Formats: sequence, structure tokens, C-alpha cells
Amino acid sequence: MRKEIYITDYNCVTPLGFNIDSNWKALSEGQSGVALHKIIDNQDAFYASMIDSDKLNEEFNRIFSRNNNNDFTRLEKMLLISLQPLVEKHVISEDTAFILSTTKGNISLLKNQSELPEGVYLSKLAEKTADFFGFKTKPIIISNACVSGVMAISVAKNMIQAGKYKDAFVIAGDELSEFVISGFNSFQAIGSGACRPYDKNRDGINIGEAAAAAYITSEPSENEKLRFKVLGDSSVNDANHISGPSRTGDGLYASIRNAMNEANVSPEQIDFISAHGTATLYNDEMEAIAFNRMDLQNIPLNSMKGYYGHCLGASGLLESIISMESALHGTLLPSKNFEEMGVTQPLNIIRENQPSEIKYILKTASGFGGCNAAVVLEKC
Repeated sequence: MRKEIYITDYNCVTPLGFNIDSNWKALSEGQSGVALHKIIDNQDAFYASMIDSDKLNEEFNRIFSRNNNNDFTRLEKMLLISLQPLVEKHVISEDTAFILSTTKGNISLLKNQSELPEGVYLSKLAEKTADFFGFKTKPIIISNACVSGVMAISVAKNMIQAGKYKDAFVIAGDELSEFVISGFNSFQAIGSGACRPYDKNRDGINIGEAAAAAYITSEPSENEKLRFKVLGDSSVNDANHISGPSRTGDGLYASIRNAMNEANVSPEQIDFISAHGTATLYNDEMEAIAFNRMDLQNIPLNSMKGYYGHCLGASGLLESIISMESALHGTLLPSKNFEEMGVTQPLNIIRENQPSEIKYILKTASGFGGCNAAVVLEKC
């Protein structure tokens, strides 16, 4: 019999707050971090979700008063702040894994550089963060486009079940940068306003930035305030296109099917879907097709992109955390900015805050290169 794996602690750093409580309060009040930001000097402002740098520095100085603020990048500060409350409560041992999920890491270090800075390597970012807290094992890096955050949960689950580790700290983060904005803009994928997942008038994404952290273990203590079992997971690549999703949703469908089969739950048992929902034309349509193929079209569903934007490698973990927080509060959050159905297949899009008993959660993600991932969580 395989070990049961649990998420028993988490935290996040976003434009809506520097801990989970402030984030939940803002979300329950319908607040969004998406606003106009001037990111590229010679271009107009974009709608994006960006952490205030002055507030970030203040919070970093408050928590880590003995450290030099200038020794860390913005992303590193976000990661350290998100992880700090977890390492204070859970012991780091010789059998503890450190897993970092990120898409671009310290990509901003490349700006105006003639040589490649050492800090831009993902391995260096992981080592610096792990060493700061005294982790003893070699860091593991998950960098698989926008499914990275969900896959990091899966990797922790499977490695603990395989006996490689006793527990794991999973951390995820990405920041806004000129490089990322320019890339999505070249695809003409940036929305003209605040993004509208699944809506008839959606016209593209908003990029966001965030950091998130979770503690995952096979041996939860009895005094944990929360406990979510990671019941099933899967990742499938449909190999459709370097940036375009499969029109039939093959990879996402297979990922959901495999994760639900491992979890041994039926479509009727799923209480809530935290979907990817980028607000691009093809992604949202593909997701609707995949959910219908799995007979999940009647399950309450939302996308968090209207609140946080698309946070790349942080999005999957951040949105998983918010979905667990929803279960703890017994509240389904609306898919912000959704008004009129804009996909050809039916979906049960959440339109307003509503009370709900949430036990089984399905979290999905899809990304460049045809990657797709899904994880099923159970509130215990």
C-alpha cells in the first residue's frame, strides 16, 4: 500500500498581500491585483498584476532584518518571504526535499548585461534559496512552462511515495519582466484590458507575478491546522505545437482522466475545479472541450487569472493553495470578469461568492510545448 501524501501548510506572496490571510480577505472582497503598469520604456502600459517593490522591500526588511536587502533580487525576496513561515514550523532534515518551480527565474538579471550573470541560472536561484534556510538535500527544479507549479506538487508526492524523501517544501515563483511581456506580446496574446477567462469578449492574458510555498509530507502531525490529501496526479504532453494548445484538448483530457483514476473519484464527486483559464481564445476553448469529454461540465469552475494574472511557474501552486483555502472557508470564488459564455461547450462558471461544502478539488494547468497537468486534492 502506497503512502498517503498530505499538504499541511502553505503561504503566498502576491500583489494582494504577503501572507495567505491577507490574500484570502482580498479575494473574498473581490479585489484584483491586475492594473495598468508601465513595464517597457518605449511601449504603452499593460494590464498586469505586479507586487509593489517598496512594500516588498519593507516586508523583507521586517522579516529578515539582519540581511542586506541589496543581496537579493525581487524574485528572491518574494520566495524567501513566502517560505519563511513554513520553515519556522516544520523541521528540515536530511530527508527533506526542496523543490523549486519557476519558468524564468531571475530573468531580469539579463537586462543590459554583456555577459551571462551567474544568478540567472535556475540552479543558482534554487541553491541560494535552499542554502538560506539550511536545506541539506540537493534542490530539485521544475521548469516546464506554465504547468510547473502543479507538477511540483506531483513530483513531491511521487518522490515521497517512492521513499526518496520523508517530506518536501515546494516553492514557486516568477516575476514580471520586459522579456516575458515582450514574448507574449509578440504572440499578440496580451489582453487589451483586465483578462476575462471563458468570456465571449476575452482577448488575451494579463501577466502576473507571485511566489507560493507548500509543505508536503507523509507524516502529518495531529495539531496541523489544515490537511489535504494529494489523491492523484498526472501530466501529459499532447505535442501539438510550441505555443498553441491541442484543439481537441487531448493532453488535458488525458491528464484529468489519469489523475481522477488514481484518486478513484468519479466526475460527480468533484466539488470544484480550479482551472487554468488564461483568457486566450484557444486555451479556454480547449479546456472546455476537455472538461466536457470528462463529463465535468456541471462542476463549479473558476479561473484565478482575473485576480492574479498569469503568474507562469507560480500559477499552479498559488491557485492550488487558493483552492484549498476556498475549501477551508467553504466558499467558492467567482471567475472574475466573466459575464457571457464564450466557449462552445457548456461550463459551470462561478459568478459570485457562494457557500459550498468542498471535499474533492480538481486543479488543472496547461502550457507551452503541449504540456498539461492535473492533480486531485481531498480535504481531510
